[in-house]
Amino acid sequence: MIASRLGAACAVALLCAGAASAAPAPQAQREIGALIAGLGASGCRFERNGSWYDAKKAQAHLQQKYDYLRRRDMADTAELFIERAASESSMSGKPYHVQCAGHAVEPSAQWFKRRLQALRAAPAAH
Repeated sequence: MIASRLGAACAVALLCAGAASAAPAPQAQREIGALIAGLGASGCRFERNGSWYDAKKAQAHLQQKYDYLRRRDMADTAELFIERAASESSMSGKPYHVQCAGHAVEPSAQWFKRRLQALRAAPAAH
């Protein structure tokens, strides 16, 4: 009886430990990577906490935020990445903005959601 309970407790502990370190699904990882890289290659400006940054600095910043969230299993989908990392400052709560050449400033959440839709609508490369 004790061995049975101990075995069950170990199984639960192993399942919980595995769940705590689970990586996002491969599709989510590809989408999030493409969103971050897409910003870096866009040439757009990125505003956070009242200061504007070039696309490469914004890419590095969002990659750091994603890495942080991923270690805590808090960005399992592209939508969660947008919501938790790419929409607002986790320090001040102020929304991020993006401005691309010839376009008005827009909330970064809107920019990333549009990019995600385009990624998902594009035919898969074989």
